[in-house]
Amino acid sequence: MPQHPAIREITHITAPELPKYAGDLFAAGHRIALVAAHHDTEQAPGGRAVRVVYLFTSGPPDTRTELQVRLDADRPELPTLAHLSFPTGRFEREMRDLHGIVPLDHPLPQRLVRHFHWPKGWYPMRPDAGPPPPFAEQEGPYPFLEVEGDGVYEIPVGPVHAGLIEPGHFRFSVVGETILRLKARLWFVHKGIEKLFEGRTVEHGLPLAERISGDTAVGHALAYCLAIEEATGTHVPEPAQRARALLLELERLHNHTADLGALCNDVGHSILNAQAQRVREQLLRLNDEITGHRLLRGGVIPGGAVLRAIPDPARMRAVRDDLRQIADLALAHPTIRDRFTGTAQLTTDAARDLGCLGYIARASGLPTDARTAHPFHTHDQPPAPPVHTHGDVLARFLVRAEEIDTSTALITDLTAGLHPGATTTWPPLSSTEAPGSGVGIVEGWRGTITTRVELNADHTLARVKPVDPSFFNWPALPLALADTIVPDFPLTNKSFNLSYAGNDL
Repeated sequence: MPQHPAIREITHITAPELPKYAGDLFAAGHRIALVAAHHDTEQAPGGRAVRVVYLFTSGPPDTRTELQVRLDADRPELPTLAHLSFPTGRFEREMRDLHGIVPLDHPLPQRLVRHFHWPKGWYPMRPDAGPPPPFAEQEGPYPFLEVEGDGVYEIPVGPVHAGLIEPGHFRFSVVGETILRLKARLWFVHKGIEKLFEGRTVEHGLPLAERISGDTAVGHALAYCLAIEEATGTHVPEPAQRARALLLELERLHNHTADLGALCNDVGHSILNAQAQRVREQLLRLNDEITGHRLLRGGVIPGGAVLRAIPDPARMRAVRDDLRQIADLALAHPTIRDRFTGTAQLTTDAARDLGCLGYIARASGLPTDARTAHPFHTHDQPPAPPVHTHGDVLARFLVRAEEIDTSTALITDLTAGLHPGATTTWPPLSSTEAPGSGVGIVEGWRGTITTRVELNADHTLARVKPVDPSFFNWPALPLALADTIVPDFPLTNKSFNLSYAGNDL
């Protein structure tokens, strides 16, 4: 467990009290990490009830504060917090679409998750939802804000794209080549992940967690396991903590490597991309040696970790030097630097207001990093995250390049004393302890991942709410693209590299 265990506070309040309590937490510097709705049936005194959990986090020190609000199951509604926090307002819209809980006086009452061919009055996360009914006729066009004026026209892109990427619709309002406004429409691949967790055993929930976003198997599996371990009081041995931290950095490394190459490719330098993908292939093969899977599945398990091999420090230094040379070649090329510099700027204030996370936040001057705010292992010197302030494509490239240096140094440090094999304390020695709830917070390669779980009396999963950083970062992409040109959309989109699957749960 961490040297300084997390401070966790749970406060039960009424719906009218919610804005005041939440406002006080926001004013004290806490951020909203997730909002989870629960349909309590057997546990609710006097019958069924709806309960909403607002999780606020801050750190260091690692602090998690839950506000739990009980609502009338026949008329579930509560005051909106959208005026206090933009991401909270989006959680509220998601909750309304999936659970039928109404955020009163929300400034954007239209649907967010459910497309307009989803039937009215059907809320898939309710226990009485039943099987999905047939999709109905489209109610009407999605309410995109239309920009009018001389020379203004629209460019629709997607949801089906030309490459092997997931679906998303982008509506550009353009004059000449300049983007006046971009609206992104997501949730074309909503999979019902949260519903699929319900009733599974802890062990059978793990493969689902690994697949929430395929390129983030370690991050989501670790957040899930940390939440399970807190809910069951499970102690994780120190070697397993180190192994988990090592796997997390390996995942960061191969993803950032791919992005460095892809960004060069988007400005016409396919040779640098080929070199970066060459290194990424070396890392994927290393991943397979370490866990038996190129994307590191199977390395994180409840109560511990499994390593088939330990990375050779000399091999990691060679990878670092190779990637440094690729990044230096890119930054020394005037065409690349010109295309990156000043493109798609996201200001510090905008990143803060939107609740941005990960390299998006750090490229805009926000030093947010769960490795320092919410450490899960006993590493003596958590890394100081690289931070840049310009918020453009160049800053997002530089943050990735510098994080590669940090990750390779951490991997070398974490290998000391590690040995191949499984290290775990699962299942817990005592199964008589009443199951509870738990929260796992991890700095995945895209940013902070938060997962909250509640267990049934038989220790099966009652509720799992995972939140990928892409949920927070997607709204920043259209904002950054304002006043850029249409040809810079692919470059900007890659510099954000957000997950559709992680958003469209």
